[in-house]
Amino acid sequence: MSWNKDGAISYAKTHAQPQSTGNCAHYVTKAIRNGGGLNIPNTRSAKDIGITLVNAGFRLVYDQPHAGDVAVIQSIPHHDHGHVCIYDGQQWISDFVQRSMYPGPGYRELHPHYELFRHD
Repeated sequence: MSWNKDGAISYAKTHAQPQSTGNCAHYVTKAIRNGGGLNIPNTRSAKDIGITLVNAGFRLVYDQPHAGDVAVIQSIPHHDHGHVCIYDGQQWISDFVQRSMYPGPGYRELHPHYELFRHD
């Protein structure tokens, strides 16, 4: 499956909102689709998108993030659906441009488990 990570990153950047809308899975899924070649289904919870990514040809990686990598972060109290974001090589983007991979103070404080996925 051919996928253009630069197209996905560009889409994520141009569609990012000024702040979180609570729709990270929707925004990241649309960015991945707009990279071309991957028609992944919608996922109800961001924390569950990992299997969808694997089925689309992404693989789990354990090194420093590269442009186009997708982080799937598990839930924390008051954020039952977890979080998902895509890396542009310098910053993480979901439904907004984030300060770090963890999207908010609760995530930054608790550091929940995450997995990093890459499409080669």
